[in-house]
Amino acid sequence: MPLSNDYRLPSFRTIREAILAAPPPPPGFPLEALRDPVEIESLRKAAHLRQFLVDMRADADRARSTPVPPLPFGLFHLFETTGDRAAYEAPYFDRRRRLAGLTLAAVIDGAGENLPTLTDLIWDVCNEYTWSLPAHLPLGVDAVNAHRVPPEQVVDLFAAHTAHALAEVLALLGERLDPWLAYRIRGEVERRIFEPLFNDPRHFEWESLPMNWSAVCGGCAGMSALILVDDRERLAGMIDRVIRSLDCFLEGFGNDGGCPEGIDYWVYGFGFYTYFAEMLRSFTAGRIDLLRGERIERIATFPQVVSLGDGAYVNYSDAAEHTTIHPGIGSRLAARFDQPIPGLRPPDFHGDPIYRWGNVTRDLLWTDAASLDAPVGDGSFTLADLAWVVERRVMDGVTVAFSAKGGHNDEPHNHNDLGHFILHLGGESLLADLGAGVYTRQYFGPERYESLHTGSQGHSVPLINGQGQQAGPDRAADVLNYNQRPDGVEFSLDLTRAYGDVGLESFTRSFDWSVDAAAPSAVLRLSDSFRFSALPAAVEECFISLRPPLIGEGVVSWAGGRGSITMRFDAEQFEASVEPIETEAHHTGTVTVYRLRLRALKETITRNADFIFTCLPGDDI
Repeated sequence: MPLSNDYRLPSFRTIREAILAAPPPPPGFPLEALRDPVEIESLRKAAHLRQFLVDMRADADRARSTPVPPLPFGLFHLFETTGDRAAYEAPYFDRRRRLAGLTLAAVIDGAGENLPTLTDLIWDVCNEYTWSLPAHLPLGVDAVNAHRVPPEQVVDLFAAHTAHALAEVLALLGERLDPWLAYRIRGEVERRIFEPLFNDPRHFEWESLPMNWSAVCGGCAGMSALILVDDRERLAGMIDRVIRSLDCFLEGFGNDGGCPEGIDYWVYGFGFYTYFAEMLRSFTAGRIDLLRGERIERIATFPQVVSLGDGAYVNYSDAAEHTTIHPGIGSRLAARFDQPIPGLRPPDFHGDPIYRWGNVTRDLLWTDAASLDAPVGDGSFTLADLAWVVERRVMDGVTVAFSAKGGHNDEPHNHNDLGHFILHLGGESLLADLGAGVYTRQYFGPERYESLHTGSQGHSVPLINGQGQQAGPDRAADVLNYNQRPDGVEFSLDLTRAYGDVGLESFTRSFDWSVDAAAPSAVLRLSDSFRFSALPAAVEECFISLRPPLIGEGVVSWAGGRGSITMRFDAEQFEASVEPIETEAHHTGTVTVYRLRLRALKETITRNADFIFTCLPGDDI
């Protein structure tokens, strides 16, 4: 579908004119409020920041009393030898956590006792062999030698985050830092980020990717440049290159504003797009505003479409069912577009588990207490470009929701999940999407779809002749029907192309979701139709939950904390069994997944199967 052009990102001429005409930024820019005693006192007294500040101070105390964790070669080399990321990343991110706690405590409390520890920490970060994660480097010395830049000049997400953090720390503390540290920060950011990114006409791969990297890496590099680069002609060229990358990021969204990477990566990618956009708008005194236009507004309000209340979201791709929309970004977007984002919580110093500087500081400064805890309401949505439907009703205070997806199996952070669906009651998806598995080398390599989280074996879609769906852009769903009714929605897909079985002539899946608010209850009628050219024609329907199902004669039930689901099926056609599977999730550690398997008792050339799910909300389940 052609993209809406209601607002185009600015040309180089526009960028150059705005940069050259921009007034000198104030001390501490873009966090100048943290240089203002009146603003600082207001932050200290804000009720919604009370716990944030307690935890910030505790973390500064911890950083002063415990040594900086080392990053030895053994940990650096582990990803290459075993695929493990966590062992190196834990001390790496702990250093960034310390940086945030020490700096903000020094600024908000004027705590001079933090400065010796902080300055040594800055020196240690500047001494790191590379700011990139080992998982984002070429694999092995031969590949490193063939790469266009050495490891210390690879600009990945976290090299860019580190540059952004150090640039803003320098802006905040200014004369309180020894001149050697200012010199070192400027020199390291120039060498590690600006030279490889802006002095070479060859581009990093992420600069043209329609996904979160182009916004995060580009946005962080651009924010660093707005602080550290005094030559306005050079700065104009640097910002132009960043904005070209942001243009590619926006190409990952259709006109519907949906994020194929899922809500977590909307938070990440569009969050850092917004941080940069607001910083550039401030720098240019409003002449360049990247948060304009109807399509940008649709992207900005994506969380309202996928919110299920109680911190839960429709979580296709590598997204988590329960995630945090940072209240800083949520407050700012709610103010810019006059549309509240449901369920924002008060800022949490630990709200970003890897302590990205942009998230921690904007949560502190941007959160509007009036934007917190907005309720989720009824909604019926279709994201035509993604081929997602979301139907959400609040009945007696309990959110009851249905979602299903089409699309194709070559999306960013792709799962082989065409025709997959979610049934949600009261903060819990009982028919669930598992979200991301543990990020390892294998998870992003050729073995990706062996994982339960990414392969179709971990989704509520059938196995056909023992095989799941295949990956690739041609493995796509075709939308056959979408019909929104006052009481629900009809949605049907042709899923034939998702499977590689040459004997499968057609496979269609239809959803009919209806809600009876008076009961209250909701019913999903799932209808699958298969046609084969010849035997074999084995079909096994699979349904995924994190709750153990109870199997009876032609009936299966799942009980949740605030509701239950009962499914009826044809016991003469299918035999039911449950397979408990332990798996490691990216965010939550070890979990037990319950895969309900309905094996067709006979192979037939044609098969029509109906499954009736009755959803009953209630706290007494």
